[in-house]
Amino acid sequence: MKKQPQIKRIGAVIVAAGRGTRAGGPLPKQWQLLAGRSVAHWTCARFTQRRDISEVILVIHPDDAAHAASIKGVQTCSGGKSRDASVRAGLDALSENTTHVLIHDVARCTVPDAVIDGVIAALDTSIGAAPALPVSDALWRGADGQVTGTQDRAGLFRAQTPQGFLRSAIHAAHAAHIGSAADDVEVARAAGLDVHITQGDEANLKITTPADFARAEAHLEQTMDVRLGNGFDVHAFEDGDHVILCGVRIPHDKALKGHSDADVAMHAVTDAIYGALADGDIGQHFPPSDPQWKGAASEIFLRHAVALAVERGFAISNIDCTLICEQPKIGPHAQAMRLKMSELMGLDLDRISVKATTSEKLGFTGREEGIAALANATLVKT
Repeated sequence: MKKQPQIKRIGAVIVAAGRGTRAGGPLPKQWQLLAGRSVAHWTCARFTQRRDISEVILVIHPDDAAHAASIKGVQTCSGGKSRDASVRAGLDALSENTTHVLIHDVARCTVPDAVIDGVIAALDTSIGAAPALPVSDALWRGADGQVTGTQDRAGLFRAQTPQGFLRSAIHAAHAAHIGSAADDVEVARAAGLDVHITQGDEANLKITTPADFARAEAHLEQTMDVRLGNGFDVHAFEDGDHVILCGVRIPHDKALKGHSDADVAMHAVTDAIYGALADGDIGQHFPPSDPQWKGAASEIFLRHAVALAVERGFAISNIDCTLICEQPKIGPHAQAMRLKMSELMGLDLDRISVKATTSEKLGFTGREEGIAALANATLVKT
């Protein structure tokens, strides 16, 4: 049973229904924070950002729905009283056209892409595959605090996840399995399925005890891809009765001149995101020579930039925008502008800063000939 049909659709089942009491803390370990995000957020992102994985099922405890609600790109289902039952629930939740499945422990939030790649590649020719590392330390047997013997380490491996299978085969194996199992490889082998060993990685940490949080966080900080971008835009005043800044209409005795709605603040923020992605500026994505963008709402441009960041596996950590003008006064409208940007970008309000300064009557802004905006964006690979 080694030759398998070409992989058509891969799903991932992430098991996160346990309580994780050995890890300590006020919450189950999967919902505790690492580098500003929950363990489950980091783990799910390892799979949702991949183009070769079509769907991700997060199996949770029924009490944890609120924690899971903020995780993007996953479907959730309720798990059972045991790991086996939770895996079965996840397998049942997969789409019918999913041909292969990767089953992963939520506590392994630092799994490298290469480990996932190895399992997926092995499934081209094997009905099951799982990563592992050979045991390199000497092994003892012991009792009552005393060494009672040694154990030959030849042929012994430390198992890791994700463990991958032909979906129909592992589904049938779980349905037939009676009793508990250490992992899905044990379930597969009990059903007579062969499992190919792929290369594991020491970086594929499993959070089990309180000390493991520090190890995982240090690893995430070392491997985190953080991008910074800046945007700068200027628009001159013309005749009118209002300006639009950060999507908010502000009464004024002039308007801003531009091909679109001339939202100078939103343009700067949009260009900051494009800059962090090293992907040009608004003019390249939405040329002013194209008549379809004449008078367009600038939120079209911003939404495009945000979607592009998400598509490339980045989360926008924060936005900081400074408006430079003498008039209109920005302070009375800053909160409304933050709320609008929060809504458009899908970010928490405390991740968006909008503020203003004057140029002390100097330059074109000092002469009240227009408004300038400077923005910075921080993107983090998820």
